[in-house]
Amino acid sequence: MHSFYARLLLVLGTLLAVLDTVQADNPIIQSIYTADPAPIVVDDRVYLLADHDENGSTTYNMRDWRLFSSADMANWQDHGVIASIATTFPWADLNAWAGQIIARNNKFYMYLPMRRRGGNTAIGVAVADSITGPWKDALGKPLLENGRIDPTVWIDDNGQAYLYFANPGLFYVKLNTDMISYSGSIVEVSMNVASFGSGREADGTTFAEGPWVYKRNNLYYVVYAANCCSEDIRYSTGPSIMGPWTYRGVVMASAGKSFTNHPAVIDFKGKSYFFYHNGALPGGSGYTRSIAVESFTYNADGTIPLLTMTNAGAPQIGTLNPYTRNEAETMAFSSGVQTQATLDGGLAIINIEIGDYVKVAGVAFGNGAKSFYARVASATSGGKIEVRLGGVTGTLVGTCVVPGTNGWQSWQVVTCAVSGATGIKDLYLKFTGGSGYLFNVDYWQFA
Repeated sequence: MHSFYARLLLVLGTLLAVLDTVQADNPIIQSIYTADPAPIVVDDRVYLLADHDENGSTTYNMRDWRLFSSADMANWQDHGVIASIATTFPWADLNAWAGQIIARNNKFYMYLPMRRRGGNTAIGVAVADSITGPWKDALGKPLLENGRIDPTVWIDDNGQAYLYFANPGLFYVKLNTDMISYSGSIVEVSMNVASFGSGREADGTTFAEGPWVYKRNNLYYVVYAANCCSEDIRYSTGPSIMGPWTYRGVVMASAGKSFTNHPAVIDFKGKSYFFYHNGALPGGSGYTRSIAVESFTYNADGTIPLLTMTNAGAPQIGTLNPYTRNEAETMAFSSGVQTQATLDGGLAIINIEIGDYVKVAGVAFGNGAKSFYARVASATSGGKIEVRLGGVTGTLVGTCVVPGTNGWQSWQVVTCAVSGATGIKDLYLKFTGGSGYLFNVDYWQFA
């Protein structure tokens, strides 16, 4: 059954569509609550590792890690759960907190904090041959166990990998080339005003948690959540991955409904992007957060300008091709829908009710589409897919009837004629029908 959150989301989505359908794509994930963004660029796509706040949480209720990806920074594909405490790390029992993925040795390594059963907060490491998995526990035990969280990883120009972690304080270790062990002792970074500014943390600085370490040109950066609580985001720079760090100031002021934050910064297709989380979705709070993203341009000296949270999000890069198979869980915005794995290994949008919709941004129809088809399943009497352009109440260019298929995993393809779908438009798939759940959608395509 739809949660109270999902119903509120329908209201929000409708209001946003009426007010401005183009400028309503932050937060970038609307089907679940997400936090602690960790993007990585792989093969011309941005993959985004996220924590998952359970609906209705009033404390940190986080059990798994999710993965999303985008080729255009506007439409994000849901890849589902890629690791969980219950199935991936049997030595742990709580707190699927902020992690990060990095590539090396033709593999991917994911560093994740959680609580060891009967013990302290620890950092585990998972490994996979593909960014989408399957992921497995690389050690069967923690890599580190010293009560700290928020791992961030960087491989320096000489090939030496560093794993930073924090809260309280800031520490790092040198990872071996196997990426699942380390050499030497844990190094504690000196927390002083020159490095992290004068603030209200226990050590007198602004540094709180959530570090993100990276290098751009000849400058190293550590961007972090600061001055709890409510947290803003600040940064420091240094001449090496080990510092010494020099405090640079605020990147994003405290705002929104979440009292925590967590930054991430990447370059993608010649542009720079700043990821963060807030509580902007209905029901949002410091325990039900949502990931958002902004584009920005560095100053000439490499400093980061002051950024603000927006509803618009980052501009789309390029367009989406409707004449190839598009997964239904790829969307710029949605209202009411959720996602679930299919029996044949994919993902589908589910729990669709009357009035729910999916927006897909910047669809390049060219001279015109003639037909639309979708793979659907329904254990009830089905419903209809209204194919609209420009808004949830925009131009209706086609309507596909979805019959009952005798099961939520009993799939069949439905087709309908389309007229008037030309040029570059935002596509809205609006779902109509009777009461209750209508149908599931696996993928769609125009012809």
